[in-house]
Amino acid sequence: MRVGVEVGGTFTDLVAVEDGRVVVTKVPSTPRSPDIGAFAALTAAGIDLARIEDLGHGSTVATNAVLERKGAAVAFVATRGFRDLLFMQRHDRRSIYDLFYAKPAPPVRRKDCFEVAERIAADGTIDTPIDEAAVRSGLIPALKAGGYRAVAICLLNAYANPAHEQRLATLIAEALPDVLVTASHQVAREFREFERASTTLLSAYVQPVIDGYLHRFESKLAQSGFRGRFTVMQSNGGRLPAEAMRQSAITALYSGPAAGVVGATRQAARSGFDNLITFDMGGTSTDVCLVQDGRPSLASESEIDGLPIRTPVLDIVSVGAGGGSIAWVDDGGMLRVGPQSAGADPGPACYGKGGTEPTTTDAHIVIGTIRPGAFLGGRMTLDGEAARRAFEPLATRFGLGIEQAASSALQLADANIVRAIQLVSTERGRDPRDYALVPFGGAGPLHAARIAEELGISTIVVPPSAGVISAYGLVASDYTKFDTMTHKMKLDDAAAAEAGRIFGDMRARLASQFTDMKLSGELVYTHTLDMRFVGQAFEVGVEIPASRLGALDAAYLAGLFADAHHRTFMHGATLNRPVEIVTLRVGATLPIGSAPRLNREAEASRGAASTRIFHGEAWIDCARHAAESLSPGQTLLGPAVVEGYTATTWVPAGWTATLDEADNMILRRSQ
Repeated sequence: MRVGVEVGGTFTDLVAVEDGRVVVTKVPSTPRSPDIGAFAALTAAGIDLARIEDLGHGSTVATNAVLERKGAAVAFVATRGFRDLLFMQRHDRRSIYDLFYAKPAPPVRRKDCFEVAERIAADGTIDTPIDEAAVRSGLIPALKAGGYRAVAICLLNAYANPAHEQRLATLIAEALPDVLVTASHQVAREFREFERASTTLLSAYVQPVIDGYLHRFESKLAQSGFRGRFTVMQSNGGRLPAEAMRQSAITALYSGPAAGVVGATRQAARSGFDNLITFDMGGTSTDVCLVQDGRPSLASESEIDGLPIRTPVLDIVSVGAGGGSIAWVDDGGMLRVGPQSAGADPGPACYGKGGTEPTTTDAHIVIGTIRPGAFLGGRMTLDGEAARRAFEPLATRFGLGIEQAASSALQLADANIVRAIQLVSTERGRDPRDYALVPFGGAGPLHAARIAEELGISTIVVPPSAGVISAYGLVASDYTKFDTMTHKMKLDDAAAAEAGRIFGDMRARLASQFTDMKLSGELVYTHTLDMRFVGQAFEVGVEIPASRLGALDAAYLAGLFADAHHRTFMHGATLNRPVEIVTLRVGATLPIGSAPRLNREAEASRGAASTRIFHGEAWIDCARHAAESLSPGQTLLGPAVVEGYTATTWVPAGWTATLDEADNMILRRSQ
């Protein structure tokens, strides 16, 4: 049996697959103790843990530790003269008109930042040897007196030569064996000092939290008879065994959204769609990602709470537009939606748990697209009157009817999502009209058609059990690990050959790591060069086919770079300027083979009925169908609502919806 458990901000989702049988469960999350929600889902599904062979898990534990500043007491160690690196940051200003603007604060105090006497030059040569005596007499006693749980080491130019970081980490570990030590060459062997330092610090900050969480989770599993493999989802779209994640805590920041992209990609491929824009609208946020030729886009850097993280992640853009996003009025008197969320506790007003502010879920109740008695297949009854009461103040404020106020809030949420999709498509040189939209999450299929119309997208693929696709992605994802190293070289034939040699070394290193994790099988590699014109400040990722690694030359790499640069910036393809290689990146993937099939919800069949929906500025009549009652090949004409256990789909007028043999519902614009 394969089981995936994904802990979201509002609900914890579970998908279990065994011999073609699928079990789907959603339970409320427990934000203060995510593991409680995870085990509640296992209990609600009636699963015998002793029968689980593969348990995939994703959660927001690492993310919350940073956002809520609840990580470990951490010390930061830098080269002498660079103690203030984390506070000086970059010479940018995110809000140029804000007189009170302050840079994002790192989760460390200045008094917890230390220096060591040493110096490595940019080419990796040792300029000043590390002063071990000063480390023993000064640094280590200071660390011991500070009572730190973790130490982050980021020495100047350590990406070119990690010798000093390795020695310093050894000295600290020998003197303070209970302290977790993280060095920059282990998590981000790349240039740009601030980004590397930020990544290292955040990794050290969340590592004890992840370590403690996984230890509690594994202990509960063992007590319940679990003997299978326990894996954790990473931000890059691949899993790793839990033990390995203890050393790669920084890669777990966006495990839930990444799992959703993988699950959506796998399921859409069953219907022949491999160019996608995935759209995950859950309870707290919406996450979008572009998938080209069946492969989700990767980004080399992301941010959390304004702080950069240099580690490969799926190129996901998130906005605060989820089922729990609150509609409110800003200081200028304008209606806004999100990013504030009602979350799981108290949740939207219609949940009846004490929430009083209007949310997008309440808006759907008001306009009729969600029936209070049909939520989660009737397992959770919603309070329709509470939803209407929540929107009364907004309706009064703007002189609107309650339905109009709710509809306006939904339109604003749609506009926020459209902008997010443009960030991963048009601003990356991709036309969204060339892609199919794949909505999932509890609210995604309700908003998909309106968003597709705004973007000119004509095809929507709604997967079965759309509300738990992230949990499905946990059992459908491969094992993946990346290795990255900055090695600047001006492009010529010698540099091209050197890049091929370094790629070989990196592949061997990754293969050894998979062996250490007891993961056997044939690995599939990807190879990327971050390149730029000499004098440019930022790079463009250029993927190199594995078949060409043994015969790389300057002309070939220059051609690939020119194409990638032109696609991103719409210029540069014909510039006769010198090019340089900056960073090399290798990804190693161990495929799991065929992913388990995800079927529709197996609920008691219900027939079609008529209903009324407030659409635009008026109530309209439309059909209401149960997802489990549809047959493959059956086509519905909009306007129609299709209710499932985990998600409801809205099919507007001018659209058709057809269930195919893969249990995907294909929506196409007919006019």
